[in-house]
Amino acid sequence: MTQNARNASTTIPDVVVIGAGIVGLACAWSALRDGASVTVIDRDFEGDRTSHGNAGGIAVTESTPIAVNGLYTKALKWLFDPLGPLSLDWKHLPTAWPWFNAFRRSANQQRFREISLALASLNNRVYDDLVPMFEDIGAMDRFYRRGALTVYETDEAFAADQHEWAFKRELGVRWHALSADEIRAYEPSLAPVFRHGVFLDDWSHIGDPKGLVTQLRARVMQLGATLIEGAVTALDLSDTLAPAAVTGTGERVKGRRVVVATGAWSASLAASIGDRVLLDSERGYNTTLPAHGIALSREVIFAERKFVATPLDIGLRIGGAAEFAGLAAPPNYRRSDALLALGKRFLPDINDAGAVKWMGHRPATPDSLPVIGCSPRTSAVIYAFGHGHLGLTQAATTGALVADLLAGRTSGIDLEPYSISRFRN
Repeated sequence: MTQNARNASTTIPDVVVIGAGIVGLACAWSALRDGASVTVIDRDFEGDRTSHGNAGGIAVTESTPIAVNGLYTKALKWLFDPLGPLSLDWKHLPTAWPWFNAFRRSANQQRFREISLALASLNNRVYDDLVPMFEDIGAMDRFYRRGALTVYETDEAFAADQHEWAFKRELGVRWHALSADEIRAYEPSLAPVFRHGVFLDDWSHIGDPKGLVTQLRARVMQLGATLIEGAVTALDLSDTLAPAAVTGTGERVKGRRVVVATGAWSASLAASIGDRVLLDSERGYNTTLPAHGIALSREVIFAERKFVATPLDIGLRIGGAAEFAGLAAPPNYRRSDALLALGKRFLPDINDAGAVKWMGHRPATPDSLPVIGCSPRTSAVIYAFGHGHLGLTQAATTGALVADLLAGRTSGIDLEPYSISRFRN
């Protein structure tokens, strides 16, 4: 137990938020700003989490699902490269099969468009929600609105993506194409192998993902939140006026409303009250180089190789890859090594002294949409998880939408596309 834990056991707060990653803390921050009393539960507030190891990008341009047409076939080929952009632990396949089957269906043309419109509805308001939160917690000095570059080695890959780029423009994404010379002018540290580029006007990045989480948690505490340390294993709806989060030690933390924001671990909590969700850990890897020694101004996305490089305040972070092996399998840091090798190839002057490897669990739904909204079982439980690659990007907006639900306000966004009910069949 931590701050005011004993008081929390006797006083029922307005809101209990389960999970202290970037999404859970954003939900707590929004509720506190509305005047609610808030308790936050997490298994280890100081421990590592997915929010610490992300690439730092505010990826507002990512308004199309991962399941683009043709990717399923490509993915099957990638699986035979042990260090390629996609990996599957075959022991995990029986568990993951329903997820992959639904993923394949998400590439259907009509469904693809529906998903894209829903993603754009969130992404197009990100800065309206994010900037006020950053201003309040004192994070604006590490917030860099410099755009980003997507770079292509071949004419064929650039041409193949043109339909998606045109569609993104319809969705409100601002971008313009770059020549090879323009790419070099923007980022001279890149190897001179890129024939085409796309400049993403509205992309931004933060300087220190872990530092941001620490700042937000400190502000949530300053606003009066109670923090309780414990691993929540189930929800209990037996008290209709005050649902409870039940920890592994049997402690019951009640709240008038409960927000589930435990990322890739959220499915079991939803299942404990009968809500089904297709959620898997899309395990991501990176390597951070604290003394990289190069000049890079903005995040660079390497289109064919499926990895990124971001110039954080704490070092150059080279990350990517998608590994499906469940929540319990040990990390395979050879994947971090493979990403670093790619980084050295395309950023040839980097110094890898003191390199730090990392693996984290992206909470991925097969349709790339987060789960935001009330449980169909009870409006006292609100879900806020499943953001995949966009947890940092969509955290403040998710927090604002959850605060609207808690306060009974109309949000301005139709939440039906994000409902957990879409997984009933």
